[in-house]
Amino acid sequence: MKGVIELQIWQLGAAYIFIIILIGLVRWIGIPREKEITIATLRMTIQLVLVAYVLTYIFDHKNPISTIFIMILIETFAILNVFKRVQQGLTKSLKHVIIISMVAGTFGPLLFFIFIVIAHKPWYDPQYVVPITGMIIGSAMTGISLGAHTLLHGMKTERGAIEGALMLGATPKQAARPVVKQAFDAAIMPTINSMVGMGLVTLPGMMTGQILSGVSPLVAIEYQIAIMLGLSGSASLTVMLFVQLGYKTFFNKRAQLK
Repeated sequence: MKGVIELQIWQLGAAYIFIIILIGLVRWIGIPREKEITIATLRMTIQLVLVAYVLTYIFDHKNPISTIFIMILIETFAILNVFKRVQQGLTKSLKHVIIISMVAGTFGPLLFFIFIVIAHKPWYDPQYVVPITGMIIGSAMTGISLGAHTLLHGMKTERGAIEGALMLGATPKQAARPVVKQAFDAAIMPTINSMVGMGLVTLPGMMTGQILSGVSPLVAIEYQIAIMLGLSGSASLTVMLFVQLGYKTFFNKRAQLK
């Protein structure tokens, strides 16, 4: 089987025609997004080039310390990204809940995946650990961002109903249950939708990359199924921890809304 076709610089440059088309379309429609699109494209390009050089060095110098450092770095950036996405109403205590949920909800499934599902030796091989870490943490990051946004919005808009339930004798857990359920549902729905359409509507990035590199479609599918199961489990666990701990930050010790 042939390996992946290497793109020449001019071929990669030709792909930027799609960004030019996008900028032309938003200008034609009258949406002032040209600057944002240009900055986003430049940032993406620079970040990916830098990451490529870093990963090339790490792949050539396999070391458990550097691999663990990259895992922690990915987790840190993911948490900071959640803070950036969910700004309005994000209290200090809720930030602590996000950190706890992200760390516990991602590293548990991640270690299980590395040592049990993949079981590659050495376990710290960055060729396997780094992309798997990025996918699992990235999925949890998206889920918890949606969950946090929905929880904050729900606790604000449903404040009257929650206070009414508390006055009737409900506990904070009972009063906030509808909002918690809504936040969890909103957070995991994208993962469920991606699983439903996978294979028939879309070919996932990991599977596509492996096929393009010459891996058998059957082997690529095995990896993709395992990854999707890991993503869904990690995202669900992370969001569940967040909503179950997060709603408590809206109440004081006397079971009253802050």
